[in-house]
Amino acid sequence: MDTYTTPDFSRTIPIDKVGVDERVARLNKRSIKKESKLQGLKLALSMIDLTTLEGKDSEGKVIQMCAKARTPYAPMPDLPHVAAVCVYPNMVATAKKALKGTGINVASVSTAFPSGMAPRTVKLEDTRFAVEQGADEIDMVISRGEFLKGNYSYVFDEIAEIKDSCGSAHLKVILETGELETYENVRKASDIAMYAGADFIKTSTGKISPAATQPVTLVMLEAIRDFYRETGRMTGMKPAGGIRTAKQALQYLVLVKETLGAAWLTPEWFRFGASSLTNDLLMQIVKQKTGIYEGREYFSED
Repeated sequence: MDTYTTPDFSRTIPIDKVGVDERVARLNKRSIKKESKLQGLKLALSMIDLTTLEGKDSEGKVIQMCAKARTPYAPMPDLPHVAAVCVYPNMVATAKKALKGTGINVASVSTAFPSGMAPRTVKLEDTRFAVEQGADEIDMVISRGEFLKGNYSYVFDEIAEIKDSCGSAHLKVILETGELETYENVRKASDIAMYAGADFIKTSTGKISPAATQPVTLVMLEAIRDFYRETGRMTGMKPAGGIRTAKQALQYLVLVKETLGAAWLTPEWFRFGASSLTNDLLMQIVKQKTGIYEGREYFSED
């Protein structure tokens, strides 16, 4: 039973923007040795949530994406598979069947993704349907309008209800940081999500710009660190959108290591929501192992 006290969310924790930006800049200057770089690239690959969230999604497209999730690059069968695939609720059953026995999770967006503009009853039904179809993880979006009005209890209660509807599925709470306007709001939304029961907090839907940034991610990582110190409960982190290169992925891993420690450097606690990142990671892994860059045409686009 939880014994910690839920804080007063009307209180704002001030964020030193200059300090955040300077810390990110310092950490980005870290050099990584060749042997550690290959290990980091493989780790990043294993942390990807391979995603398709388009109105034209079909069963065939989802099955093809699942094939890549299982075997990212056939000429190197020793590479790790990705952490999860993420689809709309009506595609969960297709993905679940395609990934049976692989250990790859099926995630589903929920709660009127990406806007979150629907009655709570609809959001709850959306979540229950995805779980009934076999979703291992639910990616929900918070009600940004209510948050920005200062209706923090509404946001808290909604997350808590969605969490209850998830059953055994893990809940990833999307803050849509590009709409929250300030670091202080990002910190407050992170705290609300975690105290309401989030298993992960996630920057973005990928549908709004700006999406994930390293400074915003650092603010969220520090919120996770402080929540862990207060409650003893670990929370996962998922930056999503705008992370396209292996170099950026390694920089994010450094942020995690330096802020939260090695315990968070696993797919159980850290994910990338960036399907376009996959092929750049594969290109860099091939380069590290063979000394040769393969062209992008050698990798499937999913």
